[in-house]
Amino acid sequence: MTLMSNFPNGFAQGISIRGVPLTVTNPGKVFWVYNGTALLPGQKGGSDGNKGTFDAPFSTLDYAVSQCVANRGDIIFIKPGHAETIATATALAIDVAGVAVVGLGRGSNRPTFNLTATASTITMSANNCVFWNCLVTGGVDAIVAVFTISGADCALQLNYRDVTGQCTDCVVTAATADRLFIDVNDYDGATAAGTNAGIAIVGGDHIEIVGRYMDGNFAVGGIDVRTTATTDLLVHKFEYFRTRNAADIFIVDTITASTGQIGPDVNIRVNDNAANITEAVTGATFVVQDPVYVVNLAGEKGMLINWTASTDA
Repeated sequence: MTLMSNFPNGFAQGISIRGVPLTVTNPGKVFWVYNGTALLPGQKGGSDGNKGTFDAPFSTLDYAVSQCVANRGDIIFIKPGHAETIATATALAIDVAGVAVVGLGRGSNRPTFNLTATASTITMSANNCVFWNCLVTGGVDAIVAVFTISGADCALQLNYRDVTGQCTDCVVTAATADRLFIDVNDYDGATAAGTNAGIAIVGGDHIEIVGRYMDGNFAVGGIDVRTTATTDLLVHKFEYFRTRNAADIFIVDTITASTGQIGPDVNIRVNDNAANITEAVTGATFVVQDPVYVVNLAGEKGMLINWTASTDA
């Protein structure tokens, strides 16, 4: 007898089975990628000459993407322990529409992509793509852009660590990246100066950013809207943000014409004990929805950001 379960209220925080987030399961063809040595009996080592099955996986993600068909809903699973070096600007491109890339494993056992040149980047240029649960590391100082995103309706779970020096910017978007969703799951930046922004937004409409953990030395801001104004930005549900730079900025609209909402449920720790509570969110045409808490010294608790409250005229 088959037992069925019914959950009429769904799962507010999503659901994962053995580390696989079911929110990104796709109906198309399934490919596997792995280049490690922990094999089950009868399995082949990873090779781009294989068929890309569980027992005969491809060895590189870029090749797996090239085997997908646009908008078929293909999904690529990457096994725990997989590791690649990204040494050029074209070595890894998510450039087939509708493809989901899902890494398996947790912590340092997640699939890892190490960028080793300043021009190295992971591009997401096709629409409706997903990049989830993969660890990306900066293996060289001054990487210009760890991720370059121009596709619309994409989703990125950001897991990034500075290893050598600091990236200049981690995520850089284009004006075509409408409705982008970024989940900042684990951003562990260097404490030393060198990074401008964790996320640099250039234009775009209805971009949403949530976060669990983001820590770095951000000279401009954790999130920087630059070059082109963005519209209807939503930044909320950010459990932990810390900047170690005296600029003390969580998000800044350097265009001064962007629109959107910051909050609710945002927790910010800034560097300067003297001031910078209000300035942690800088953007004259944003709105703030409490609670947005800011703390500026160890041993203290956060206070609600002191933006001007609306009045009932």
